[in-house]
Amino acid sequence: MSLTPSTSTSSDSAEGAPRIPDAATVLVLNSGSSSLKFQLLDPAREEVFASGIVERIGQDSGSARLEAGSVTQPYQGEVPDHVVGMQVVMQLFEEAGLSLEEANVVAVGHRVVQGGARFSSPTLIDSWVRDQIADLGSLAPLHNPAAVDGIDAARRMFPDIPHVAVFDTAFFTSLPEAARTYALNKQVADEYRIRRYGAHGTSHRYVSEQVTAHFAAQGMDASELRQIVLHLGNGASASAVRGGEPVDTSMGLTPLEGLVMGTRTGDIDPSVYAHLSRSAGMGIDEIDTLLNKQSGMQGLCGMSDFRDITAAIRDGNQEAELAMQVYVHRLRKYIGSYAFALGGLDAITFTAGIGENVPEVRERVLADLEGFGIRLDPARNAERAKGVRVISAGDSAVTVLIVPTDEELAIAQQALAVVRG
Repeated sequence: MSLTPSTSTSSDSAEGAPRIPDAATVLVLNSGSSSLKFQLLDPAREEVFASGIVERIGQDSGSARLEAGSVTQPYQGEVPDHVVGMQVVMQLFEEAGLSLEEANVVAVGHRVVQGGARFSSPTLIDSWVRDQIADLGSLAPLHNPAAVDGIDAARRMFPDIPHVAVFDTAFFTSLPEAARTYALNKQVADEYRIRRYGAHGTSHRYVSEQVTAHFAAQGMDASELRQIVLHLGNGASASAVRGGEPVDTSMGLTPLEGLVMGTRTGDIDPSVYAHLSRSAGMGIDEIDTLLNKQSGMQGLCGMSDFRDITAAIRDGNQEAELAMQVYVHRLRKYIGSYAFALGGLDAITFTAGIGENVPEVRERVLADLEGFGIRLDPARNAERAKGVRVISAGDSAVTVLIVPTDEELAIAQQALAVVRG
């Protein structure tokens, strides 16, 4: 089909696009049901050359944009499916003066949310693996089918380049049996593959490894480091990690369980489903939508963006204040329980959009915990800076850090490792 992108860019030409060296690059794809995020980077140098997103796939009018250096390349037009979405991506690169065919792409890394118990590491995609990802769609109906669409489209576009699936659940496949097992009838659980799978595993692995490296660089023994990682974005999850291995995580069979999130309830009495069905006449799909897309911070105060929420709190909005208290209360419960599960605590790390950028959340979560060896430094916590940084006081027994997550880099590095054996 003919593609007709917008012609305006943030510069007069593609001269502002970065030059791609001869080093191996990886194209990272994150396919949603109506979107396709992409990033081209050099995983060895940890350098990003271009990134962007195709949106409104399958809807009346699609859009896309690519950012590369000082160049912003847009697209407006029909994007009926992910195959056309990949064509749009190729065209945006060409328009920006960055040919994917000349970028020495050695692997395409695909983010896949659900790998079940089958995939515990990044995996080269062949027809069997592709079909297994599709089959696991019953455990992640909002995510895996979209990933398969993206995989199919990209394999058509790049048939001679290895494609690697990097699973969000992989880091948590080694959870202790007691942590991953629900107290559900065993026969039912086994038949329908019901267990704790977790999510955001790529982020939790990357961040926990960064924390371990930080401790090692300080000359400390990090072999048995006991840490809690708080991935706080619109979706939010916590993990307990000892010596680099996960001990527990907050998300369960699906990403609904656990912390309060932007639009998700997190932990809730399962009988709410039955109660709403009997009392409100709501169907399963309607209740599922309520709990996943109309609850959380959005359901409590009408806002999910923490910039809006913190501003509303400063203006005296009581609904926003209560929502913040509920959010923080849940986080503190998980920190406390994970500290016991770990048998002690050496580090707490905040990451992702809220964790990295909202000091008010960090301050509230760790307030009045000096008796447990946790003391935040107010000045460090308020500071805006990049990179790994410690925000606890010098005499805090538990080190508190901010570590920016980089799931795309982690996916690229894992994909490169697979193709290089």
